[in-house]
Amino acid sequence: MANTIIGRVLATEKNPTTIDNFTFWTDPELILNPFDIVKVQHVNNSFSYGVIEDIAHITDAASFLTNFISSDFGDVNAEENTLRVGMNYVTAKVVCNTENIYIPLQSNAKVMLATAEEINYALGLNDIRNPLVCGYLEMYEGTKGCEKVTLPVNLNSKFIIGPEGAHLNISGISGLASKTSYAMFLLKAIQDSYMKKDPQNEDEDSVAFVLFNVKGKDLLAIDQLNDFSDERNPEQARKDTFAKYEKLGLAAEPFKNVQYYYPYSIPKTRHWNTYMTPEEVEDNIKKKKAKKYKYIYKYDKENLDLMFANIDDSTQTMESIISYIMSGQGKFNQVSDWQEFLEAVKEKCSTETSGKDKEIPVASWRKFYRIINKSITDNKIFARDIREDEGETRIGDALKYIKKNEVHVIDIAKLSEDKQAYVFGDAIRTIYDLQLGQYAGEEGVNPPSRVVIFIDELNKYASKETPKNSPILRQVLDVAERGRSLGVVLFAAEQFRSAIHDRVTGNCSTHAYGRTNSIEVTKSDYKSIPSVYKTMMTRLKQGEYIIQNPIFRSLLNIKFPKPIYKQFK
Repeated sequence: MANTIIGRVLATEKNPTTIDNFTFWTDPELILNPFDIVKVQHVNNSFSYGVIEDIAHITDAASFLTNFISSDFGDVNAEENTLRVGMNYVTAKVVCNTENIYIPLQSNAKVMLATAEEINYALGLNDIRNPLVCGYLEMYEGTKGCEKVTLPVNLNSKFIIGPEGAHLNISGISGLASKTSYAMFLLKAIQDSYMKKDPQNEDEDSVAFVLFNVKGKDLLAIDQLNDFSDERNPEQARKDTFAKYEKLGLAAEPFKNVQYYYPYSIPKTRHWNTYMTPEEVEDNIKKKKAKKYKYIYKYDKENLDLMFANIDDSTQTMESIISYIMSGQGKFNQVSDWQEFLEAVKEKCSTETSGKDKEIPVASWRKFYRIINKSITDNKIFARDIREDEGETRIGDALKYIKKNEVHVIDIAKLSEDKQAYVFGDAIRTIYDLQLGQYAGEEGVNPPSRVVIFIDELNKYASKETPKNSPILRQVLDVAERGRSLGVVLFAAEQFRSAIHDRVTGNCSTHAYGRTNSIEVTKSDYKSIPSVYKTMMTRLKQGEYIIQNPIFRSLLNIKFPKPIYKQFK
């Protein structure tokens, strides 16, 4: 029931109300929840709105011992002769006032439940420009005398993909936090909103997506509709999900304009590099919606440094060797493929050549050869040539021609960690150079104004433990710090936010906190979050996140529907 009075403001000598916070008493049996919004009568016919942060129960008992004694000295079956005087008191934070009056709320002021419109106003959701749906709110669940309020939540798209703000960080424990599902829900909302724009208007903002598939087949069928076969009641799950998408203003369809890139490999060998079957790969190539990617020495030697992304090179010897190779010294100016390259490096490992090159010791060449040889000979993605008629490509070439509203999915799930780093670094570098205008003027190059990159397990590339000299870390930091102005946007996910480099999380305008453990929430990354919200983070359900964004006046506990694209279990 709208504006039902549920309590009165408390202000005592020891616990006064302040500009920011207030407390009110309420019926001990009234069900309220953290994140619920309440409306409070204030001076000059104004109203303040507060978001509930904590709820406590108190009685007139002076101590625990008093309660124990009144129960006939610990008889659990004893009934009290006189009922204790008790009440619930609720701590709330002021989020706004209708007349911009921010003096403390007065004692005994009426506290009421807010209507849906008032909740929208209180949270600043009623007048959002460039709206992009990020989920929905549910309030007053189980509250007596009030229907549950369900509200779509929009944020300003310019505060998540630029230019006002950019980058999204999603954290939460594996399996229960649905990090990939939430990122994909937001990406779907972005694609939907941009697909509605006038295709003839060249000056209008445009966007494309580059996603990395890092687990099984997770993102390898995002252009196919979810059949909900893993649900107990598939038909009901389908109806419920479609209804939620419709209510949120999203098309109940999978992603459009999707192109897949699988690591090149040969069927029926131990080096089959994807979780897709050879038949599925060939079928998608025939349908012109997939390609296999390779790396060719002539074009990809420039990225040799990426193979050393997770190796601490404090003496910079690896860097010196790479510079030596890049400048074509020794026999490296005659090398034309990976095999010749390995032979040229191996020659440098001989003791006979150690005296000829005093700057780089032979031990360093040997270390370089061990790392590079393992990477190159162990996998067929390092090849001699590209056969375009057989659906082969380079990642660098493919991403150079990315167009608006396209979704490019790069499969790296089955590659070893060093090769995953190489592919990820190569793609990031290509997109960054593309948005810097390095390929401007080349035929067919017409990039969108923004490219959103999504990567799960960011801790592999930008953790606090990553070597400072890592070229991938430098690239990720560059995207985090300069990407907003260039139109390169990072959507990243990881299990533990506290493990990620501070300059990455510090430059994200939007943060999504999924279910995590009690040790994680004690870290300094969570010090600005109220303690009751931290506790909630340890028991959030799947499909539920706590969201932080500059345009929201408070943290929001939002929910989102199940994925609309095909799921693999």
